[in-house]
Amino acid sequence: MIDPDGYRPNVGIILLREDGHVFWARRAFRDGWQFPQGGMRSDETPLEAMYRELHEETGLRPEHVEVLGATPGWLRYKLPRRYVRHNEKPLCIGQKQVWFLLRFLGDESQVKLDLTDKPEFDLWRWVDFWYPAAHVVPFKRSVYERALRHLAPLAESLCRLPLAQMRSVVATLEAELSADAC
Repeated sequence: MIDPDGYRPNVGIILLREDGHVFWARRAFRDGWQFPQGGMRSDETPLEAMYRELHEETGLRPEHVEVLGATPGWLRYKLPRRYVRHNEKPLCIGQKQVWFLLRFLGDESQVKLDLTDKPEFDLWRWVDFWYPAAHVVPFKRSVYERALRHLAPLAESLCRLPLAQMRSVVATLEAELSADAC
């Protein structure tokens, strides 16, 4: 399903532990790391797609998480030209995503990356809340930073992390992202 502007509807998942660390996973058979994410079906709401993707990619179910919040609308990113499949119709130039912040309630033993024939991830770990914005593939950095910045106050309320410290980290990341864009 591609919208008229060429964006594929998608959901992104930030799974948060009470210590402020987030779930970070390595793409199967690749070097890249990212948050769980995936496309929406035409008959799904973003919330339904999020729960489906969460289970498919991590093995976790609704009882293992608590939804803390979501971005108020779509966050978009364009694919680099080398990833655009010009021979496919309709043409997909990028993704538009609703991002969810989830509190992890389960036990780490419940994380199962191999529930499907083609697992999305082959390794995972917990990282600092802001780490992904600087370490995801470059074309996704801006959308990760925007999602994290929007959801940071909710994370702060759960983890009691100082917002001023978080804003300082965001400012540093923004400077790094701007420098990378030049």
